[in-house]
Amino acid sequence: MYPDCIRNLIESFKFFPGIGDKTAERLAFSVLNLEDEQVEFFLNSLSEVNIKIHPCPICNTITDKDVCAICSDKLRKSNILCVVEDSKSVFLFEKYGMFSGLYHVLEGLISPLDGINPEDIGLSKLFDRIQNGNFTEIIFAFKPNIEGETTSLYIKRVLDNIDIKFTRLASGLPIGADMEYIDGLTLERALNDRKEIE
Repeated sequence: MYPDCIRNLIESFKFFPGIGDKTAERLAFSVLNLEDEQVEFFLNSLSEVNIKIHPCPICNTITDKDVCAICSDKLRKSNILCVVEDSKSVFLFEKYGMFSGLYHVLEGLISPLDGINPEDIGLSKLFDRIQNGNFTEIIFAFKPNIEGETTSLYIKRVLDNIDIKFTRLASGLPIGADMEYIDGLTLERALNDRKEIE
C-alpha cells in the first residue's frame, strides 16, 4: 500500500512506547512536510543520542560526558544518596531543583512476577558505592507500588549492618503513579517529608 520507505518510517515510529498504527502514520506523513534542515537536524539528533549517550560510570544516569554533571559537581551534598529507578527520575528532580545530593540509578525495580530479580537491576554497583562512600542517608525515590516497596526493603535488608538512615518519599504520591507524571509541588513535598524506613 505505502511505498517501502514510508512503511519503514511508520514501523520505526512504532518502536516508541504508546505509538500505535494511526499515530505512527501521522508522524511519518508529518516528516514529509519538514524542511530539509529540520530533517537533517532530526537525523543528527538521533545519531548523536545513539553514539554519545552512555551510563555515568559512578551513578549510572545517562550522560554524554565521561562523568555526568551531577557526579562532577563538587558543591553537591556528598553524604545523601537518592536511589531511583531510571534516569528520567534524576532529570525530574533536577528540573525542579529540589535536591542537592547525589543520585544512583538502578536498572529497574525488583519484580519476581515479571522475572526481574535483585541481580537483574545492577544492585552490586549500588552496594559497592554505599559501602565505599560516606553516606549518612539513602533516599529511595521509587514509584509507590509493590515493586518499589520490594526493592526498598531488599536494599535495606542487605545493608542493615551499615549505620545509615534509610528514607522513602512521603505519602501523597498516588499509588501506582509513574514518577514522570507527578507535579513538582507534590514531588517536593514528598521529598521534604520523607519517612525513615523501619
